[in-house]
Amino acid sequence: MDIRTRLHGRRRRPNPLRRRSDVVEAWVVALVVVLLCVVAPLAGTAAGLYTYDRARAHAEEQRAERHAVRAVVLGRPAAVPTVRGDRGHAYRAEVRWAEAGPEPEQQKRIAVAPVPAGTRAGDTVTVWFDDRGRTVAPPPNDVAVWQHTVAVGLGVAGGTAAIVLLARAMERRVALRHRLAEWERAWARTGPRWTRRRA
Repeated sequence: MDIRTRLHGRRRRPNPLRRRSDVVEAWVVALVVVLLCVVAPLAGTAAGLYTYDRARAHAEEQRAERHAVRAVVLGRPAAVPTVRGDRGHAYRAEVRWAEAGPEPEQQKRIAVAPVPAGTRAGDTVTVWFDDRGRTVAPPPNDVAVWQHTVAVGLGVAGGTAAIVLLARAMERRVALRHRLAEWERAWARTGPRWTRRRA
């Protein structure tokens, strides 16, 4: 009998010290590794792709509904943020712009619009309006879309990993209780033998 035959024979023999809980624990660890290394990244990627499609479609819809004009800031912007907009457009100020037409002097418009932080009187800014003529925040650009996509993808992947780790911690507590119960049953069977031998 060669060495390979001996090794295979030893592998086929059941280990008397290995309990059923040890086998279950080994499978649970393998499952946790698969969930953390495969399922969590896939869930984050799928959520990110779905979010990217939705965010890009929403951005294109806003670009179609909104139009931009170049306006001059007339008054001093508010010292405290008054609106919540994209990319820091949280301050409002009075602006003036001239619409295209045969008589520019009669096509001048004045409105209160959101402006970027740090804007001063006399600065030229881009003001966005919707199809109803109301001042709105600028539509999200590609950078904002990707930032939102990455944030959602990482959040879903991290949330999935957190759920897996939490389930693993709960499983370990339950497994520990079962293991202690197995040890107690085993000691109940072997304990009297040891005490008789010592006596």
